[in-house]
This record gives sequence, structure tokens and C-alpha cells, in this order.
Amino acid sequence: MQELRGINVANAINEEIINEAKKLDYIPHLAIIRVGERPDDMSYERGATKKMDKVGFRCTSFVYPETITNEEFQKEFDKINNDEDIDGILLLRPLPKHLDEKAIENRINQTKDLDGISPANLAKVFAGDDTGMAPCTAEAVIEMLDYADVDLKGKRATVIGRSLVIGKPVAMLLMKKNATVTICHTKTVDMPQTCKNAEVLVAAAGVAKMVDSSYVSDGAIVIDVGINVDANGNLCGDVNYEEVSKKASIITPVPGGVGSVTTSVLAKHLLKGAMLRRA
Repeated sequence: MQELRGINVANAINEEIINEAKKLDYIPHLAIIRVGERPDDMSYERGATKKMDKVGFRCTSFVYPETITNEEFQKEFDKINNDEDIDGILLLRPLPKHLDEKAIENRINQTKDLDGISPANLAKVFAGDDTGMAPCTAEAVIEMLDYADVDLKGKRATVIGRSLVIGKPVAMLLMKKNATVTICHTKTVDMPQTCKNAEVLVAAAGVAKMVDSSYVSDGAIVIDVGINVDANGNLCGDVNYEEVSKKASIITPVPGGVGSVTTSVLAKHLLKGAMLRRA
């Protein structure tokens, strides 16, 4: 069994970004937009800021109180969206319920939309258009498989979860690699048996340790996208690592797996967006 750790994948992406950025005559600039003080948002913001510093990119955080009105927030967002000095935007979501998140998704400049939240970028991902930006976590799954030299052509791949953030875009990215893809969700009948048919299993259900050994065939590749807290208060994934690691040929841990790669994909998207905008 090979444990596929995110740090190794992230380091490889970082090196690629640094080498590519040497060709530029400008420094790409990321804007992080945060509303309120949610601990998970603040943690991701710190990680993203640190990653931009590591690869030599600029990063500015725009932080607003949770009490900001929808009208004020839309105006502030438009200023950032239209700022020619900013090459990419990371909007930390979900926004407070009184803010119109759909309006932001529809108006964000698609070359600045680093996390693939706009309908235009999602359409490009579904169409297999390389100029589109997939959600960073979804693309991080593919980066990990690529790093492990997994040839997806013709492989049976199953994704647990159908969200627009991970499940559906991951399925599209797997199909672009010529995998044969099945998507499981809450209405799937006999999910363990469906998953057991997979050679590559991507768990993005958001349920702690849901995927046990009954879901996995011998030698399967298991990518765990889930980030949950178990009954003992410990961070864990959607996969019961102790059980599944005994059957899998490759498995990602939580923490230390896909999540570790996401900010490197964000930096890669910032570089891509900057190059598209300034071409």
C-alpha cells in the first residue's frame, strides 16, 4: 500500500509555478475576500497567504464584518473585480445568508475566478475547455493521481458526491482523462457494491469515515476529499483509513492529503489567470 501524501504533490506544483513565473515581467496578485471570522475561513486564508509568499506572488486580504449589507458588499466586490492590479480572486464561502452569493458567481471576471465558482468556468470544465478554471479541490484530486502516475484511461472511477464544488467537476476531470465514471449520491441503491466495482474511488460525501472496507475492492486507488471531525474530536476524512488502507493500493490520508494540495492549485490558477489577462 502506498500512502499518497499531499506535501510531495504540492512541492512539485510549487516548483513548476516558480519556474514558470520566472518568465514573467510582473508579479501575479491574489485578492482574498473574507466576510466575518469563521475559523475555517481564517485557516484557509492563512494557508493561501503563506503559499503565495512561498511561490513569490502578491496577496492582499479584504476582510469585511459579517454585518455588511448586501448592497455594500456587492459594491466592494465590484471594486476588487474591476481592479486591473488584481489577477485573481478567492472568495471564502459560504457567505452569510443575507449576502447574494449567486450575484457574485455571475459577475466575477472568469479569468480572476480561481476557484471555478462562475457558471462560465463551470461550463468550460464540463466542456473540457482548458481555459476554464475548475474548483481547486477538484483539480487537486487530479494532480494527486497525476503525481502517482495513475493512467486513468479506461479505468472505472467512482465519485461519491455530486456537489458543484467537488463531485461533479471531479467527475468531468476524470472523464477528460478518459476514465469511465460513475457518480454516487444519497439516492444510490447499494452504494458499497457500486463503489466496490471502482478501480479509482474518490470520496467527497462529507460524512466522517463513511467509506469502510465494504466499499473498496482489493488494489483500488482511494482518494479521500472529506474533511470532518470524528466522535473524539479528531480531524478525519470520509474514508475509514485504518480499514481501507489494508485493501487499497494507493490511499490519501486526512489530514495531509488532498487538502495540502489545494492552495498550490490556487497558486497555479493565479499564474494561469494572470497570463490569460495580460497576454
